Amino acid sequence: MPDLTVIVPTVLEHNFSGTPFTLGIEEELMICDAETLELSQSIEVILGDLPEDLPGEVKPELMQSVLEVATRPCPDVAAAGEELRALRRIVREVASRNGLAIGAAGTHPAALYEDQLIVDRPRYRELAAELSWIAEQELIFGTHVHVGIDDAEKAIYVADGMRGYLPLLLGMSSNSPLWRGKTTGMMSSRTPVFRAFPRVGIPPYYGTWAIYSHRVEQMMRGGAIPDYTYLWWDVRPHPNLGTVELRVFDQQTRVEHTIGFAALGQALAHRLAADYDEGVPSIAGRHRGEADRLRSRAGGARGKDGPRSDRRAERARAGARLPGRARHFARPRGDRDGGPPPARLAFRPRRDRRPDERDRRGHRSGPGLKPAVHEPVPGHQLRFS
Repeated sequence: MPDLTVIVPTVLEHNFSGTPFTLGIEEELMICDAETLELSQSIEVILGDLPEDLPGEVKPELMQSVLEVATRPCPDVAAAGEELRALRRIVREVASRNGLAIGAAGTHPAALYEDQLIVDRPRYRELAAELSWIAEQELIFGTHVHVGIDDAEKAIYVADGMRGYLPLLLGMSSNSPLWRGKTTGMMSSRTPVFRAFPRVGIPPYYGTWAIYSHRVEQMMRGGAIPDYTYLWWDVRPHPNLGTVELRVFDQQTRVEHTIGFAALGQALAHRLAADYDEGVPSIAGRHRGEADRLRSRAGGARGKDGPRSDRRAERARAGARLPGRARHFARPRGDRDGGPPPARLAFRPRRDRRPDERDRRGHRSGPGLKPAVHEPVPGHQLRFS
């Protein structure tokens, strides 16, 4: 068991004082052998061959077969999207030079966690020592979106308000129907795998910065966590960065889908921040989030449920109204088409199949790994080469 003794400040410090609504995007990507498309324990190879003038960061994650690309704080969606595309292109080129390929989805369709190695960094060694088998099976890939907020109380209000949209965002982004070479019956297999971790899923309602700060301090004093970054909720305040971070999304294959979800997250933050400024009360609501989350990870954006009682039917109708509300939030004044182009991407029906259904179709198309993961659409997405 690692030593979790920490010195806890009497008041949790924060940086919620910068430019509001800046946008940062993080993507967790697969490192694969270019020939077999199996995961490759090659993060150090990638890190050692990166150019110096990166438009952002490339970082390790828990497993040596995973890398994270992260944009810098950007003033708008267009700038964040440009940086993200550049980062994807750079890591793809570095991988190609070293006999590797980069892939993007919520899970690798056939990899086994038993074959993976933990990154040799203190944080990850300690995490693996504390959580053991739970950490060892975390072979999953997600997208995180950071939105800058300029006030600590407002950040709590925005994070609390986003709780109600988490099942919708998970269902819309579901992109991991395969796990260990099998179809799981879940559109987001990543979600139940990560659910084994502590302090994940839909967070508690906090209400005020003082309550949030006090709860974090209590957990730190009790030795449960070294710092607040060990709270892996689907949405969380990030005091050091001065952002609210959405962590609910499956990793997207196409970069334009990642950008669309980032734009939607920013639009929701805009709307909730405006409600805070107008004095709209924050409402805790009934905590049905995990039940809705189960339906979203099982059935994607359409959900999945059995016979309903009248009460359950009403709840289903209320849930069905969420996409319209979110689309309304994403619509700027004077735009009757449903929001700026990046945000509309989150709602636009796929011309082909949904990412999760396309992945399952590839898995059924024949033996071997390549049909399940090879999607040669040029330009706007990572592909196996």
